[in-house]
Amino acid sequence: MEILSDPLTLATLLAAFAVAGAAIGVLAGLFGVGGGAISVPVFFEIFGLLGYPPEIAMPLAVGTSLAVIVPTSISSARGHHRKGTLEVGVLRAWAAPILVGVMIGAVVARYAPPLVFQAVFVVVATLNAVKLLTGGRGWHLGDTLPGKVGMNLGGGVIGLASAIMGIGGGALSNLFLTLYGLPIHRAIGTSAGVGVLIAIPGSIGYVLAGLGQDGLPPGSLGFVSLIAFALTIPTSMLTTRFGVALAHKMTRRALEIAFGSFLLLVAVRFLLAILT
Repeated sequence: MEILSDPLTLATLLAAFAVAGAAIGVLAGLFGVGGGAISVPVFFEIFGLLGYPPEIAMPLAVGTSLAVIVPTSISSARGHHRKGTLEVGVLRAWAAPILVGVMIGAVVARYAPPLVFQAVFVVVATLNAVKLLTGGRGWHLGDTLPGKVGMNLGGGVIGLASAIMGIGGGALSNLFLTLYGLPIHRAIGTSAGVGVLIAIPGSIGYVLAGLGQDGLPPGSLGFVSLIAFALTIPTSMLTTRFGVALAHKMTRRALEIAFGSFLLLVAVRFLLAILT
């Protein structure tokens, strides 16, 4: 591609991947999210800059994001588990329904237009941002987590939406858990573990969904760019621990405001993409 023949442009792209990786790592540790809210728009812009149409660039950005989330979520979950804020019982209850939801989402990804990905992203991020920024007043469904049916339904929806959005499910699981009274630090710690449950089958699903797809960039395995993965992982792994440490130094309200503001910015970014 002509764009890669310019050394300055190539260096800029490499730097963008490295910076995105660093941001993903911090977010994974700080908010229990996989960093897809950063990596999906960054990957989408880079693939678009390289000349790939939205119908290729968007699922490729989502699939690659899920692949990057695998190691960062594992690192984040381990860090929060050492701090005692990861609810293992919740992860056991959600393992099967999340898997089902993720696989359905990966199938949807093969046929859905880019607008579907972007719209889901805007709605989910905005709802969660409003809840966090308002302190959750009126956003309360119970003081304890629901029974088996409720947990299965919640896990399935989280897996489905996360696979479509290319995120580790942290924003969704955090919303669900806090609605049922789980403290924000424990919700974030557990959400890091949810990222592992979602990202592994999700990335596999996007690989399978993209096999045989015409027009993919070199070095792609289905809808996962191995080149983007390799360029992003080093910095993300370096910064995850810093995010975990920072999360446990912040107060509940400060963490809510920071997370809510971050999600609102992401929602605005994708809303602008829809409108333009």
